[in-house]
Amino acid sequence: MKSNEIVRKKIPLVHFITNYVTANDAANALLACGGSPIMADDIDECAEITAMSQALVLNIGTLNQRTIASMIKSGKTANANNIPVILDPVGAGASSLRNETTKRLLAEIQFTIIRGNLSEISFVAGCSASTRGVDSSEQDQKHDALTIAKQAATKYRCVCVVTGKTDVVTDGIRTAHIHNGVSALSKITGTGCMLSGIIGAYAGALKDSFSAACQATISMGLAGEIAYEKYKMIGTGSLHIGIIDALSQIDDTILKERGKIIYETDC
Repeated sequence: MKSNEIVRKKIPLVHFITNYVTANDAANALLACGGSPIMADDIDECAEITAMSQALVLNIGTLNQRTIASMIKSGKTANANNIPVILDPVGAGASSLRNETTKRLLAEIQFTIIRGNLSEISFVAGCSASTRGVDSSEQDQKHDALTIAKQAATKYRCVCVVTGKTDVVTDGIRTAHIHNGVSALSKITGTGCMLSGIIGAYAGALKDSFSAACQATISMGLAGEIAYEKYKMIGTGSLHIGIIDALSQIDDTILKERGKIIYETDC
């Protein structure tokens, strides 16, 4: 059975503690790719919800002290129950609160997959970062994405995904370069959050977290391509909805035929 088919058959429940700007988009993306979202960020129920889930996604896009505590509690519950945990360190490097929260999460929770742009992962890896809001900065383009991704993956014993013109996925040994996607995705709020949720669905359904991250990243890139082909002359509002439509239609045949991925393995 192939990856997309497995996700749609298992319908993994993904507990997503995310930001209020993109919560609806992330939930719909999860549903479209075959997962089932649940978003519970109150400290009195978050651990219980995590324990019944197949994956946990933590997104620091709109931080506050209440949700930070819930993230820590949910993350520790997931670790205790061998549930994969995905971190989306939105805007890491942009403020003291985000920086300290990212450091605390990384210190107290074992993450399975970390996904972010080059600036965010540069901060995670311990390099200088100058995040521009929630976007990667031009200054950080001097960093090599593969080198940064490997540093983060090795340091935190996880799979790391750096998204950009070419997406890089690595566990420190295996590496994939993914060439799907369109630049117009950067004009739509929440596409990174959507991808993190999709990664949660694949990680909750597949045994290999590296493969899960690769297949999820290809799916999001292809959704952008398919939507752009149809709506590029109409505008970003239609493109936004088109991404969800495309995610609901992508299957393993499309992934195989249109996925642009190059694998490498370190000896």
